[in-house]
Amino acid sequence: MQKALSKYFAVFALPTLIAFVIAFVIPFIMGLYLSFAEFTTVTNAEWVGIANYVKAFTANDEFLNALWFTTKFTIVSIVTINILGFALALLLTRGLKGTNAYRTAFFTPNLIGGIVLGYIWQVILNGILALFGVTLTFSPEYGFWGLVILMNWQLIGYMMIIYVAGIQNIPSDLIGAAKVDGAGKWGILRNVTIPMVMPAVTICSFLTLANSFKLFDQNLALTAGAPSKQTAMVALDIFNTFYTRNGWEGVGQAKAVVFFFVVGALSLIQLLITRRREVEQ
Repeated sequence: MQKALSKYFAVFALPTLIAFVIAFVIPFIMGLYLSFAEFTTVTNAEWVGIANYVKAFTANDEFLNALWFTTKFTIVSIVTINILGFALALLLTRGLKGTNAYRTAFFTPNLIGGIVLGYIWQVILNGILALFGVTLTFSPEYGFWGLVILMNWQLIGYMMIIYVAGIQNIPSDLIGAAKVDGAGKWGILRNVTIPMVMPAVTICSFLTLANSFKLFDQNLALTAGAPSKQTAMVALDIFNTFYTRNGWEGVGQAKAVVFFFVVGALSLIQLLITRRREVEQ
């Protein structure tokens, strides 16, 4: 069997490898080159060195503001989504009636497209805020918490499903042994359940971090960066730089490269931290 797998490995792997190179590696290398060039199309790119990167950080405060806004949003989203998703998973693994219906209901928001979701919540939140004479774009704080609410509503059910799978995989005899040793509900949660679902915590934390940092559709639909681009996240700022400002295509590409490495570095750090907890447990 091993010889057969080795013999035909290239046959099965080659199409995927070619597609990966064409769809990811080549565009990434071209994008990296274009971040050091001034261009309007790929064929007329002119090398300008690190000028685009300098301009991205010094021409105005928009990119730095977007990075800070996105970082704050990501931290709050990771904490709230994972705590609430885990709490729901605990609740829905206790044999309640209608558990499957509840799981389906909580998961459904994840199936709705980002643009549609953004406009739905824009109507809902602006309707509530209208009672107080303001809108989501009245202040950056309103837009920030509006995005947090939207992101929680969309992803909590998805993370809940992963946590449910992790909780259901905990051996029943392990919980039984803890009860025999005199552990109460809190003791079982702290010393058995949480350590045993750390692989799920790793996955959910990674997915939440990546989705929060890359948020675009919902940001565009909910606030479009208003007021005065103070609620623009990094993806929206890159879009605005590249497509709405003539002569700034190279700067937009430079921002995209920075964005790629920031998300990659943060995701790697998060994986290392949470996986270390898995080893310790």
